[in-house]
Amino acid sequence: MTTARLPEWRQRPERGQLWLLRLMVRLSLWFGRAASRVVLHGATLYFLLFAPRPRAASADYLRRATGRAPGWRDRYRHLLSFATTVHDRVYLLNDRFDLFDIEVQGAPALMDAVRSGGVLLMGAHLGSFEVLRCVGRQRPGLQVSMLMYEENARQMRAALGAINPQAQQDVVPLGRPDSMIEAAQRLEQGHLVGMLVDRSLDADDRAMHDFLGAPAGFPTAPWRMAAVLRRPVFFMAGLYLGANRYRLVFEPLADFGTVGRGAARDAAIAQARGAYVKRLQACCRQAPFNWFNFFDFWQR
Repeated sequence: MTTARLPEWRQRPERGQLWLLRLMVRLSLWFGRAASRVVLHGATLYFLLFAPRPRAASADYLRRATGRAPGWRDRYRHLLSFATTVHDRVYLLNDRFDLFDIEVQGAPALMDAVRSGGVLLMGAHLGSFEVLRCVGRQRPGLQVSMLMYEENARQMRAALGAINPQAQQDVVPLGRPDSMIEAAQRLEQGHLVGMLVDRSLDADDRAMHDFLGAPAGFPTAPWRMAAVLRRPVFFMAGLYLGANRYRLVFEPLADFGTVGRGAARDAAIAQARGAYVKRLQACCRQAPFNWFNFFDFWQR
C-alpha cells in the first residue's frame, strides 16, 4: 500500500520506547498512583508545547464536541486525560481495581447476550479499553480477546509484557489466513471479542457519516466481518470521568445472527454502523476529554 493511500494516523511514527515504559511501570508500582501521577503533568506540558499537529487536532475536536473555542486549559486537560488512561493501564492490568471507582452501564443486557455465546464489542480510541477487565469480577471465567492488525498486535503484546508479563489479555492478529477462524473460535467459546473501529487502515475502506457536525470517514471492514461472524454486536466505551472514576458503557447495536443475506445484510450493516457513530458522538459530547485521535479526523 502506498503512503498516499494510508490514513494520516498510519503515516506518523509511534512515540515511546519499551525501556521507558518499563521504567514508568516500576515507578508507578513502587510509589503508587497518586505520587507517580506527577510525571504525567510534565509529559502533558511537553506535548502541549512541542507537538503542534496533535495540539491543533485536539483544538479542532474540542471545538466540535463542546461547541465553543477551547482554551489552553481545555487542551491541557484533553492531553492529561489521555496520559492518565495510559498510566492507569499499569494498575488495571495488575488487577488493582480497588484503586478505582468504576460505574457500569448496560451490563445486564451484555450478560444476557453472552449466555448464548460470544459477543463482539465495537469500541473506539475513546477512554480506556482496559477498564473492561473489571467485568470479570462480576462473571468469573469471562474472557476478553482483542482483534488487531498484526503490526498493532505485536506492539500491543510488547506493551502488555512491559506492564505485566502475567496479564491475561488475548490478542488475535488480523490480516492472516486463519484470523477469521480464530475469531470465530473465540466467540464460540463465549469470549468478549473487542475491536476499535474508529480508524481505518486503508483510506479507501471508509463510509462517510455525519460526526460532530461534519462528514467523517469510518471503516467498513469490521462491520462486514461482524456480519460474517453472525454474533450480537455491542457498543463499548470506558470513559474516564476524572480523579479515579470511570464509566463503562455497553449498548446493543445489532444481532447479525438473525439477519439474512444480500440486501438485508447490507442494510443491517449500514444501520449498525450508523448506530455506532451516533453512540460514539453522544459519548464525545458527554465526556469530551476522552477522544484520543490526535490527528485530522475530518480531513478538511
